[in-house]
Amino acid sequence: MKNLEQIRAGLQAYPIEVTFPDITLWRHGNTGVDYIHSFDSGIAGPHVMVMALSHGNEVSGAIAVDALLRMKLRPLKGRITLGFSNVEAYRRFDRNNVDATRFIDEDMNRVWSESRLDSSDETLELRRARELRPIIDDVDYLLDIHSMHEESPPMMMCGPLEKGIRFASQIGLPAHVIADAGHPNGKRMRDYGGFGDIDSPKNSLLIETGQHFSSRSRDVALDTACRFLAATGVADIMGLSHFLTQPFPVKQRLLQVTQPVVAQTMNFEFARNFHGLELIERAGTVIAKDGDVEISSPYDNCVIVQPSLRHLAPGVTVMRLAKILDFQSDGDMKMS
Repeated sequence: MKNLEQIRAGLQAYPIEVTFPDITLWRHGNTGVDYIHSFDSGIAGPHVMVMALSHGNEVSGAIAVDALLRMKLRPLKGRITLGFSNVEAYRRFDRNNVDATRFIDEDMNRVWSESRLDSSDETLELRRARELRPIIDDVDYLLDIHSMHEESPPMMMCGPLEKGIRFASQIGLPAHVIADAGHPNGKRMRDYGGFGDIDSPKNSLLIETGQHFSSRSRDVALDTACRFLAATGVADIMGLSHFLTQPFPVKQRLLQVTQPVVAQTMNFEFARNFHGLELIERAGTVIAKDGDVEISSPYDNCVIVQPSLRHLAPGVTVMRLAKILDFQSDGDMKMS
């Protein structure tokens, strides 16, 4: 049986095409929480946040937040908060082991349930989440910027609620919008509190910009952050036009995740080299093997979402399966 290091050694290595910003410049913010900067217009409006580095090796978000801070962005109304999440994992990033510092003790994007935050558990990521919690509690609209292990087109992860689907449609990019219910092994920041409450006016999105270290991911992160800020009314899109590099508008396609595929063994293998968003036309097509167990597409036109073995372990989600849906004018979904 292979171990994780052997599995990673057999996977594609991606070049680091971007410069990692020195975020220590932003350690001392104005909120009482390190690496969090908040600016109030003095005019009534929403509290809008752009968050980077939920995972320490996902640099595109750090580049975007760093750029917005450097330009001294200020809100037209309401409040803008810009921040970096798992800064310790980012600080420890190792170019010779690029997958190692996704987190230090545990995945910081799985701790955002009240039960975990209020627990007696102590990890580096939980301590940081508890520092951020009072600020997140006050946010009306959140964009959490992420990137992916493998090279794949960008995706907006809008959650399972209609309000998230409508919000993604209002942003207008990227082309692929994923309606997903989150992870079985922990709640994401995107789904925390009012963000995941159908009756709350709060709303949030998670953008997967592309492969961690690609220049395209950097460009997607900057473009999406700017369109998010403009869509919420706290910024003027014309004032951010120098960051807009992506084709717009685009025809968006909505996918609904129907199930995660969770590895049971370290002998999990894909049937071919999936990167993400591949269409499996026929139900019953073998797409992976987990030890001696074959995993097949459960329906026609099944879409593979975020396949990766870089963090393979029993109990870890290695891909998701999704159906193609249609956008409706009111933001609802229906089957194609």
